[in-house]
Amino acid sequence: MRIQLTVRHCELDPEDRLLAEQRLEKLSRIARDAQEAFVIVTQEKYRYHADITLRLRGREVTSREEADGARTAIERAADRLEQQVRRLKDKRLEQRRGDRTRAADYFQPPAPESGEEWDARGDAAGDEE
Repeated sequence: MRIQLTVRHCELDPEDRLLAEQRLEKLSRIARDAQEAFVIVTQEKYRYHADITLRLRGREVTSREEADGARTAIERAADRLEQQVRRLKDKRLEQRRGDRTRAADYFQPPAPESGEEWDARGDAAGDEE
């Protein structure tokens, strides 16, 4: 997976860069079809914004968070993105598995009332015409 890190209006410590790369590598293990990731860290006055976009096969997952520190913003955005990717993976697995219950299990024949017995055709015993 290719990771592109962009920093605007500030400098990012090497530890923070490494943290972002490690978190995205963790996400790529969860979503095996991850192709590339874009991380944008922006500083406005006293706030840091972290935008993470993860491009999967046929879909893009995006997370945006704001915090007082760059590391905190990256952590929060990565956590949120991880939740989204896990939900997407669960949804994909559920669609692939399908509904495993059989339709015959839903339709039960009516139980005979007390005193009546049913024959193989579904007629009550003793009702001969």
